[in-house]
Amino acid sequence: MSQSAMKYVDEYRDPQAAQRLVEQLHAAVSRPWQIMEVCGGQTHAILRFGIDQMLPPQLTLIHGPGCPVCVTPVETIDKAVAIASRPGVIFCSFGDMLRVPGSAKDLSTVKSEGGDVRVVYSPMDAVRLARQNPTREVVLFAIGFETTAPANAMAVVAAQRLRLENFSLLVAQVLVPPAIRAVLDCPDNRVQGFLAAGHVCTVTGIRQYEPIAAQYRVPIVVTGFEPLDILSGILMCVRQLEQGTHRVEIQYARSVRPDGNPAALRQIYEVFEPVTCKWRGIGEIPQSGLALRAKYALYDAQRRFDVGHVAVAESSECIAGAVLQGRKRPCDCPAFATRCTPEHPLGAPMVSSEGACAAYYRFRRQETKRH
Repeated sequence: MSQSAMKYVDEYRDPQAAQRLVEQLHAAVSRPWQIMEVCGGQTHAILRFGIDQMLPPQLTLIHGPGCPVCVTPVETIDKAVAIASRPGVIFCSFGDMLRVPGSAKDLSTVKSEGGDVRVVYSPMDAVRLARQNPTREVVLFAIGFETTAPANAMAVVAAQRLRLENFSLLVAQVLVPPAIRAVLDCPDNRVQGFLAAGHVCTVTGIRQYEPIAAQYRVPIVVTGFEPLDILSGILMCVRQLEQGTHRVEIQYARSVRPDGNPAALRQIYEVFEPVTCKWRGIGEIPQSGLALRAKYALYDAQRRFDVGHVAVAESSECIAGAVLQGRKRPCDCPAFATRCTPEHPLGAPMVSSEGACAAYYRFRRQETKRH
């Protein structure tokens, strides 16, 4: 590949190009519009680079539920804690799940109390641990949007091929399109357009979003995560709003294709099937989660460890649900940056690397204190 064909991060952070996009936005907006960025990675970029402060005053960005760590319900964390606390279990998780609070403790606490909780960087790390430790149960906390589902599905297929009977998944996979429908179905919904998550659509493509755009008459722009990506996505969305159109467009064309990754999609739906799923702070959303199909039930940790009965109430003090639905901002919470901090979180959005509360704490804490 020639050097000129290579893309670098700096190309998408060019201040002069950003200024040109901001000027185009100011010229394009003629009335108030409210756009939701679905992904927490986009939220962090917006606050880190001050994108929201560059926009025309008529344009409001609303932070959406786009963080799988943040929407994992308390009862699922409690199930993870219960399994990880058992003797003979090696509990594997991505690092950002360890400090998400359950009703009484988190996985980090279980580790400090002697539980064998390990951070992995790939689902196949957990498969290897199961092969290396045949006398112990290895459980993978399978969490994420459609982005992580193919790799988690591959781990199950690999475990079956290797005839591993000591490997299982605690599944917490959720799907983005049903969550967008849930936002639009809220009686007090004020979202008029969406920036969809580029990494999710790299796997899924855009076909599932087209019926949503048509039914609810909202533009949806699949957007990347760098400043120029986000500003371009906002501009594309605003132009549709101003013209009264409602299509699905791809801003993140360097990664996303309309049909996504067909091989990855086949892998997902070979192993998993859609189910109604509870989202932390939001409640049940029909067909918004994934569960192992019956032929892979052997690898279901919830069944294997009999924790399906665990059910707990959400914290009455944490307003994470309203934040995840875009109805409130983190700084609206009385506990923000006082009783709720990254060191002592009340809710998942304060600990997740993509959580809106963590983004406000890191990039806007002093500003919110002044107000």
